[in-house]
Amino acid sequence: MQTRLHPLRIYTDLQPSTFPPLKNRCSLPKRTLYSKKYGVDLIRYTHAANTVVYSSNKIDDTIRYLSLHDNKYIRYFPGHNKRVVALSMSPVDDTFISGSLDKTIRLWDLRSPNCQGLMHLQGKPVCSFDPEGLIFAAGVNSEMVKLYDLRSFDKGPFATFKLQYERTCEWTGLKFSNDGKLILVSTNGGTLRVLDAFKGAVLHSFGGYNNSKGVILEASFTPDSQFVMIGSEDGKIHVWNAESGMKVALLDGKHTGPVTCLQFNPKFMTFASACSNMAFWLPTIDD
Repeated sequence: MQTRLHPLRIYTDLQPSTFPPLKNRCSLPKRTLYSKKYGVDLIRYTHAANTVVYSSNKIDDTIRYLSLHDNKYIRYFPGHNKRVVALSMSPVDDTFISGSLDKTIRLWDLRSPNCQGLMHLQGKPVCSFDPEGLIFAAGVNSEMVKLYDLRSFDKGPFATFKLQYERTCEWTGLKFSNDGKLILVSTNGGTLRVLDAFKGAVLHSFGGYNNSKGVILEASFTPDSQFVMIGSEDGKIHVWNAESGMKVALLDGKHTGPVTCLQFNPKFMTFASACSNMAFWLPTIDD
């Protein structure tokens, strides 16, 4: 018996009238909210129901805390003076971190508009919390990963891992596996790296997917930390075993462009991939 993943539905636009009937009604869009004045870039759910924080790409680089229920802003988080390129919500509380092209990482609390902590770096940062919310990792200048204890981050990193610098691409994302043992570094080139989260050693470098135009393609671990996935320029999705480094699948969701978003459901064996259209994937079992 073999388990495979197939797209549940692919939506070529986001108009509710075009959606076919689905058993899982949660897949249908419930509401469209606009941010025409400030623009929208990175969006992260908070732990409170129906609220998000998101970065802006118009007027200024303030991060905004929005209630989805009534489409009203709860709070603003000013401070960055260039585009926010990384945004990570703590998995355990109301803390979040942001990284910007102004070469800073800022620590925030949803309950206060004031920055709770500020770090000046030497280059463009990417950053992410670990699954327990005790530490966070900062990828700096596309060549080193620094680990900080959230309780004493002002003392500097407690570990620094320097990697070989790649002139042909730069880092665009950093994620921990759910078991906390691995760090995934994605780039705008054709290479992914999986690091040992404790020693910083590069365990695997994954390639062979198309990204000749330097698109920011999102990569993800599966929730069980066993597999690494990334989309590609030609719309395919590549899957590797995180332990062995072997490629185990090439999925075709009939995407018409680069798969720039790829998110796994944290509770169920489903995920979504998107270019200008979106595919929802469910497991099917073949005898």
